[in-house]
Amino acid sequence: MTTPTSAVPGSRGPAATAGLTAAIDIGGTKVAGALVHPDGTMTATTRRPTPRDADADGVFAAVADVVAELARSPLWPSVVRCGVGSAGPVDTSRGTVSPVNIGAWRDFPVQERIAAELARHGAAVPTVLAGDGVAMTAAEHWLGAARGHANALCMVVSTGVGGGLILNNQLHPGPTGNAGHIGHISVAFDGERCVCGGIGCVESLASGTAIARWALAQGWTPAGDPTAAGVAAAAAAGDPAALAAFDRAGRALAAAIAATATLVETDIAVIGGGVAASGDTLFGPIRAHLASYATLSFVRDVQVVPALLGTHAGLIGAAAAALSLLPG
Repeated sequence: MTTPTSAVPGSRGPAATAGLTAAIDIGGTKVAGALVHPDGTMTATTRRPTPRDADADGVFAAVADVVAELARSPLWPSVVRCGVGSAGPVDTSRGTVSPVNIGAWRDFPVQERIAAELARHGAAVPTVLAGDGVAMTAAEHWLGAARGHANALCMVVSTGVGGGLILNNQLHPGPTGNAGHIGHISVAFDGERCVCGGIGCVESLASGTAIARWALAQGWTPAGDPTAAGVAAAAAAGDPAALAAFDRAGRALAAAIAATATLVETDIAVIGGGVAASGDTLFGPIRAHLASYATLSFVRDVQVVPALLGTHAGLIGAAAAALSLLPG
């Protein structure tokens, strides 16, 4: 499994890329691992299903299995760092995670536990933790759609809405690893309350869950698939309620993209995730509404493009975060 060759993320020199990076991607359905070369090529890829109805240690057992599988590779002695990408919330200042979709993990010390597991297999290497939105951002800046852009916003629009920032060619995770979490910018003053407790958040308007819920409330009748993918199919066929649902989501995303570009002068927004797979059904409304929000001269030309790395982004992003954030 390979990806395009590119420079290292950020502004580090070639010396910072020596050796291999062990990459681990933790999500609600799977735990994946790979050894990532300095050019982004992945080898020894492996995955395990994320255990359901297990306690904290039971879930971690899947992570330990992934590490053990990586350690069986003949390339294992060349590992010099480890990057861990995880569903959030995360707190990288403490190395802990509390993923919404992994109920057994609340303030779970995943970074410490993985570092110990690596050492147990003879790789006592520096380890860094990144939220999945930040990891995706690092990946897209390294080898994807944000490559070559010094200031970028990258977003994951799926069950929730997450993201991350590249500022001055550097990954900018913030003190706890949550900078760029665009899903919880408020864009609707009189909107509904979000699951986070805020009001009118982008996620409450533009996530796949929100799109499907709103379309159903407007009278959309699913033809078998009640999710955002079903709404996208109906929109492509011209269903008015489905089209309105995506227009509403696109407007929320456009407002947040314009706000971010105005605040920190990003010049590109890269959007990935399951909802982004709907293509122009989503991107069309975003671009149309962006013209109404990005009106100042320095944000008028902000680009909105689809992510390029797809399912590879988690592992590549974990490695890219390690290359960006760990000392050279």
